[in-house]
Amino acid sequence: MRVGLTPNQLSLLSLISGVVAAIFYAKTYPAGGAAFLLISSILDLLDGDVARRIGHSSDFGAAIDWIIDKYIDAFVIIGIALGGVDARIALFALFGSFINTFIKPVVYAEIGYRSRVSGKINDPIEAVGFFGRPETIITILLFSFIHLNIGLAIIAVMTHLSAIQRIAYLYKHYRVS
Repeated sequence: MRVGLTPNQLSLLSLISGVVAAIFYAKTYPAGGAAFLLISSILDLLDGDVARRIGHSSDFGAAIDWIIDKYIDAFVIIGIALGGVDARIALFALFGSFINTFIKPVVYAEIGYRSRVSGKINDPIEAVGFFGRPETIITILLFSFIHLNIGLAIIAVMTHLSAIQRIAYLYKHYRVS
């Protein structure tokens, strides 16, 4: 089935769905938030795959995908906070989400990873860190039906632990002996 959407249009639809999810969370409708976050996540999975399949992969597409992902993460976590979750937990979760992701482009810039395999940057840091964006999304989806305060607390702790794991990896492999 061909829909006729470009990969960048799929990314934009992912962003729009993420904003709608944030609005639902802010209005204290977590089921609606979860539904639109799931749609956003599916679209996010599709955009890069479609780009690679049709030969439209680009540096812009790869970069904008990361940027849109972080906008969605921020909007959703802010929406959850506006819906009544403890803002301190939400801020710590948001910071953990951002710092855990931020490590990768810093590594790319400072260490110089650039080679690609199947359209993705081939770097050892990709496999380091046990709690990234997919785990964050799954946690939000699951705890939308349990208790979002607990879900964001889990995200806050786990993203920071994952960032520490990445920093330890960098120290072990790239420090001057």
